[in-house]
Amino acid sequence: MQDTRLKTGILGLNETGQVLLEAACGVDYLQVEAVADKDAELAERLASEHKCTAYDDYRQLVIQNQLDCLLVAAGLYSCDEYVRAAIKKKFNVLKAAPAGRGFEEAAELVRLAEDEGVKFAVANWRRFAKSYLALRDFLQEGRIENVFLVTGVRTSGDKAQPGWHSDPKLAGGGVLLRDCYELVDEMVWNFGVPGHVYSVITNQAGDRQKRLYLTEDTALVTLKFTDTFIGNLVVSRAFGPGQELLKVYGKDKVLTAGSNQFNVSDGLGRIEEERRYGDDELCCMKKLLENFALSILAPEENQLVSSGRENLKNMAVIESAYLSARTGMAEEPGRIFQMGSVA
Repeated sequence: MQDTRLKTGILGLNETGQVLLEAACGVDYLQVEAVADKDAELAERLASEHKCTAYDDYRQLVIQNQLDCLLVAAGLYSCDEYVRAAIKKKFNVLKAAPAGRGFEEAAELVRLAEDEGVKFAVANWRRFAKSYLALRDFLQEGRIENVFLVTGVRTSGDKAQPGWHSDPKLAGGGVLLRDCYELVDEMVWNFGVPGHVYSVITNQAGDRQKRLYLTEDTALVTLKFTDTFIGNLVVSRAFGPGQELLKVYGKDKVLTAGSNQFNVSDGLGRIEEERRYGDDELCCMKKLLENFALSILAPEENQLVSSGRENLKNMAVIESAYLSARTGMAEEPGRIFQMGSVA
């Protein structure tokens, strides 16, 4: 393994960007060299705290530095060309979820990174959360039989959203893409790509014309994995309180995973096993960044978790959901994913 630390920059110092910054500063294999945000005062303050260089221009950070890693928290609408430029400069890129504003954009970034021989990954930090890892271990150990249903619920409560999230062109989508991505990732990671997806989306805008220009704030998605195994997702910003739950139903057990808990109950809802954890987003992000760094420094011994190519499966499921909402018919994410695989 190389002795040097990976020179790292961060684009965007929103809430996620600040978590990435703090996490990166806590990973031995990374050295934060530069941060950028359009809020110059914020960039200067955080750069001073973490002893790195501040920029208020994403382009300048990319062209003035030769980095090993670029962590991207800014919306792609504001920095897509600079992310591409970074990849062409041989920067390894870790992007905050989602992988792109749409399947094709994500696929283009994945293909560009593969062509340039660098990593492109997505920060699905829940893959490192102890509650979701407990769920995965339970499934892989075969401790639940005849799984026939998986359900996910995500509500944002009164959490503030940036204004651009309501613009379809800038955001690419609403709650399905922005709020539900990690739950989709957990489903696909554990159970594979569903054969068919059907969805209905809406928002609370007062008139039909306005709804056409706003991203959805509420969505219901049905997933068919096999003839005997189905799933659904309910996600909304329109009601609270904020919560996230993933449930797996089997022959005689129900598994429930949330942000800091994992429960096993019987078919009547009586809890047989209950675990609570103290890890949070920052803790999980540190583990994710350590994996990302080691996959660059010693790829033979450290497989990258949540690669861009793997995340195209998530994007195909979400793309199918949006397509289904337009056509009123069930759609096949496998076909969309195949397009990205063979291009």
